[in-house]
Amino acid sequence: MKSVAAEAPPIISIRGLRKSFGDHVVLNGIDFDVLPTQVVVVIGPSGSGKSTFLRCCNGLEHAEGGRIEICGHTLVQDGRMLADADCNALRQEVGMVFQSFNLFPHLSVLDNITLGPRKLRGLSRAEAEVQARALLDKVGLAQKIHSMPASLSGGQKQRVAIARSLAMKPRVMLFDEPTSALDPELVGEVLQVMKLLATEGMTMMVVTHEMEFAREVADVVLVMDEGRIIESGPPATIFTNPTQERTRAFLQAILARA
Repeated sequence: MKSVAAEAPPIISIRGLRKSFGDHVVLNGIDFDVLPTQVVVVIGPSGSGKSTFLRCCNGLEHAEGGRIEICGHTLVQDGRMLADADCNALRQEVGMVFQSFNLFPHLSVLDNITLGPRKLRGLSRAEAEVQARALLDKVGLAQKIHSMPASLSGGQKQRVAIARSLAMKPRVMLFDEPTSALDPELVGEVLQVMKLLATEGMTMMVVTHEMEFAREVADVVLVMDEGRIIESGPPATIFTNPTQERTRAFLQAILARA
């Protein structure tokens, strides 16, 4: 775990965040700050609101109340979101990696990575390809540059998805259970790339059930249950001396399965 400058202003600031689906309250008053270069790992039982929380942070879910400020933009204020054009500009600064990869199946690995920088950041094809080759080398897939997604393993698809997000030069990366759809033997190759990003100072929010990753990489572990943050703190505290009985029960169950 690296040191984080506590005096730095938050790169993500969330106050009173609320979200419901019909009568079901999913997020019930979330308050949290993320500092630059911090790695925040979000854990908790299924249905606790973790993925919805993350999706609200880049506008994929429309928060109904509260405030979200991220990368200098006010994404949500009193339930009102940025205009679509402004929201798209924000998403260029906030990369997101999903559990289901979401690669374009009809495009090669190279074209998947270069499409965004060319269309949204105005890079030439040559500039975008130089960047793509460097990113594929970073994630250990230089040899797959001309492959189609269907020919890749799940772990390779996820590493391409990470490279595609990084190609947009984001200031923040959001990971929504990035290893949950992978066979166990492929999980490590994705986590290794994420660990590399953490050592390079990328600000990250990660929803995951990979407890060893949380222990090793997180600056802050945030525990959610029933749409609320029930506790947060450094991994040494959360894993060895949690204050909430619900946290203790959750960790006992998930570590027993592991």
